Amino acid sequence: SSPKIEQLHCNIPTGRISWIIRRLYTLGMGDMLGVIMQWLHFSSLAMLIGGILYGRLVMAPASAALAPDEREALGDRAAAAFRPFVLAAICGLVVSGVYNILTHPGHRPTYQVLLAIKLLLAAHAFALALLIVRPGNPRRARMMTGVATSGLVIIAIAAYLRHIY
Repeated sequence: SSPKIEQLHCNIPTGRISWIIRRLYTLGMGDMLGVIMQWLHFSSLAMLIGGILYGRLVMAPASAALAPDEREALGDRAAAAFRPFVLAAICGLVVSGVYNILTHPGHRPTYQVLLAIKLLLAAHAFALALLIVRPGNPRRARMMTGVATSGLVIIAIAAYLRHIY
């Protein structure tokens, strides 16, 4: 048998609480999503590039005094500890980056060319970051230099794009 109309009716109070929720939802939810995505983008970038810079400029020189076996073991442990952060940062950058591209269409050709270069450098940085956190990587320090360089160039391009936009 089908339910009666009384069974379909929801008995949630429609007083002050629903008014507050309705007001909060309509006043700036789109703006809030944009702020959250921008925060996600900046914090993911800071985590990825900052962690790589720390590894290259602090960890690599500090571990140079260790024996080769100890240095490799320390590098593998550090890479294993950093792996979840790399994956989270890449996911955060991809999600927030796609959101930013879809919500801000229609730019001049100069902007689009620089954005394409920035995206290619980001793909390079993502690929190297995923290789850096693999165990037993003998070229980890060199790869960290490449990611740090690409990351800093990406930041410079992003600053210029923000200026011309």
